[in-house]
Amino acid sequence: MASSSGNSSSTVQLRNSGSEGEPRQLRMDQRKRKRMESNRESARRSRMRKQKHLDDLTSQVTRLAKENNQILTGITVATQHLVNVESENSVLRAQATELSHRLDSLNEILNSIYQSSGVADADQRLDLGSPYDGFFMSPMNLGCVSHPITAASDVFECR
Repeated sequence: MASSSGNSSSTVQLRNSGSEGEPRQLRMDQRKRKRMESNRESARRSRMRKQKHLDDLTSQVTRLAKENNQILTGITVATQHLVNVESENSVLRAQATELSHRLDSLNEILNSIYQSSGVADADQRLDLGSPYDGFFMSPMNLGCVSHPITAASDVFECR
């Protein structure tokens, strides 16, 4: 009987653990489902964050490319302006050199005329200055011009 009572108590334990095992298994299944659902939701949020980050980077690339094009356009305009100014400066330097040579020639002619007419001594030279010494730029020297500056009256008419 001892063995039969031992068998019956183990059968009762198996039945008890079987009946207790079902709710335990259900709880484990529910936890597993909750975990899986939570993981899916977490993965979905992660994909959304990744997509937003990708969209942000794409818009940043577009904005920076546009800004880069504007800067390149500005550099092109500035470079063209620099070339124009350098060209104009070159022309002005050539004109200044030519005017300086003309002034030197006119000074020589005037000196020859004054020396031949006896107005100036042979050792004195008349020098009207050069464009680089500021002679003509000073307001004090503008009075030495012997010819008046005139303009035709039709220049000032408003049409």
